[in-house]
Amino acid sequence: MPPKVLVVLGLFALSASRLTTCRSPGGGGDATNPQPDKVVDVKGVDTSMLTSRERASFSTYASELLSPCPDQPVSVAQCVNESRPCTACLPAARSLVEQVRRGRTRTQVEAFYRARFGADGVKNLDVSGSASKGPEGAPVVIVEFADFECPACAAARPVIEELYEQHRDKVRVVFKHFPLGMHQNAEKAARAAVAAGRQGKFWEMHALLFENQTKLSPDNVEKLAAQAGLDLARFRQDRDSEATADSVARERKQGEALALDSTPSLFVNGRPFPATTDFKQDLEDWVALELSLKGVEASPPKPASSVATPPPKVEKTAP
Repeated sequence: MPPKVLVVLGLFALSASRLTTCRSPGGGGDATNPQPDKVVDVKGVDTSMLTSRERASFSTYASELLSPCPDQPVSVAQCVNESRPCTACLPAARSLVEQVRRGRTRTQVEAFYRARFGADGVKNLDVSGSASKGPEGAPVVIVEFADFECPACAAARPVIEELYEQHRDKVRVVFKHFPLGMHQNAEKAARAAVAAGRQGKFWEMHALLFENQTKLSPDNVEKLAAQAGLDLARFRQDRDSEATADSVARERKQGEALALDSTPSLFVNGRPFPATTDFKQDLEDWVALELSLKGVEASPPKPASSVATPPPKVEKTAP
């Protein structure tokens, strides 16, 4: 093969290899990072781990994005450096550093900031009557709408469980049923979980249903109920009762009122947690930030375990 052809092919191969490492998922047409006129230092914010380009990006975000407090209509940087009366400004600035460090595009950073700090982002969720664990007055409440036949929900379960165990005295987890019409056994599985809850065994049944989600026929679910140590006669009666059907329907309607069309759908202190490809890390960061905003020190992470990361919004249905 002629030398010139080899050179051209080599350049093409190098370009192709670089294309596979571009980090701009969901970035739209503005994947390039902003470049401000000068680097802005923000008191109490460590940017030493950032490259010069990343520090420039952070400076732009900190200078352009408004503080989380509506009564302080100044930039995040100005809010911190002038010690304005907004306790959310410093955690917000630090969260921007983390977004930049992880290679997020401008579109992604702004979407994160809007979702996390937007004044209209908090939803009023009624958690009365829903299965939950953790202290009633926990500073962080995670509400999950899920379907027992949803693979992404099964993958999310160990992530949420690990986070709960890490912050056991600071986090409350609430589970709400949102069975999707595309899943044949999801509705009956939800009723089985409610029935188990009436015997104080919701979370035991919750685990068994997810661990056996491809085998949720009525006969198999009864075997799981027996495995959970339930009184089967009472279980059958509760599972088939009108009260149990109403309980599942009520939570599904709550999800529909929120315009949910996929599972799992999570809310952290009322704010929708956006589905991302970095589900585990983003959820951990989100909860740590929430604790910081509440003035609570996050518990140190436990030794890492291998947990699956669920693909975002893989199970959808029209309400």
